[in-house]
Amino acid sequence: MHTSLSGRLGIVHPIIQAPMAGVSTAALAAAVSNAGALGSIAVGAGNATQARAAIRAVRALTDKPFNVNVFAHRPARADARREAAWLDWLAAHFDAQEATAPLALREIYTSFLDDPAMLAVLVEERPAVVSFHFGLPTPSQVASLHAAGVVLMATATSPQEARSIEAAGIDVVVAQGIEAGGHRGTFDPAQPDAGLGTFALVQLVRATVDIPIVAAGGIMDGRGIAAALRLGAGAAQLGTAFILAPESAATPHHRALLRDGCARTAMTDAISGRAARGIVNRFFDEIGGPGHPPVPDYPIAYDAAKALHAAAFSRGNQDYSVNWAGQAYPLARSMPAAELVGVLAAELDAMR
Repeated sequence: MHTSLSGRLGIVHPIIQAPMAGVSTAALAAAVSNAGALGSIAVGAGNATQARAAIRAVRALTDKPFNVNVFAHRPARADARREAAWLDWLAAHFDAQEATAPLALREIYTSFLDDPAMLAVLVEERPAVVSFHFGLPTPSQVASLHAAGVVLMATATSPQEARSIEAAGIDVVVAQGIEAGGHRGTFDPAQPDAGLGTFALVQLVRATVDIPIVAAGGIMDGRGIAAALRLGAGAAQLGTAFILAPESAATPHHRALLRDGCARTAMTDAISGRAARGIVNRFFDEIGGPGHPPVPDYPIAYDAAKALHAAAFSRGNQDYSVNWAGQAYPLARSMPAAELVGVLAAELDAMR
């Protein structure tokens, strides 16, 4: 089933593999792209040199279009008192692992808004698509990427954010419903989140903007893709559906949780400083539970989470591992990425 957006992105099937920082790989993106969908890599957790290497690694495996995702969040505001209070809150958990909590926390990821070197790499490497999460690039960044011939996408969790995306000159809006795994793409985490579901959001965004829409969140099979297209989306973005592919970088523990299918998912900001959906563990129920102090800004809080997980993991303890997953994760299928694209395309075609 071909759409006008498929044509613009240079893909056969209206299917996009979500970037999924920490899980997506060059092999995963290339396999998806070679199968006629749009593969994606995430480079927001790395620097410009690492991003260039990642882009070239995908190019070594495919000559098809693929997407490169960056984080366009408001740079963190350090607050020594808030960060110290957060480390005090985590101290008992570090003690239980016979580990010492960090003395201070760092801003471990640089926002694209403050990373001219990353922009230079994207302009020079010219991937077919660049997507933004957590906010919008500056007008000059949009102009530079458009001049390089790059199609731009950005995530919206509300019609208001979609309107801002269109006004910024972005080509495509990714409508991310509350069902989606991983981080919410909200622009301002301090503002209330309406928590709109994917299909409600797609319809509201369709009534708000004229640019193409990608539906994201809770879509796991061809029926879900078909439903999104019928509601006005030009493509569907699937993340959790690809985690069990052998090409992904998901850990054995993460894979086992998805295969088991019995755990619940929830949202928490206690891991990174921004709301994200994953499989519930002690981070959700204890650290992010009632009475916790204010969480440091993203990604400063992530520094603490990674240190605590490392301490626990060194003792064979997965209680603090990060296992992002969408609400429909029990529907995930374990198969090579290209095979999954073929199955999704066949299921979609059967719904015509």
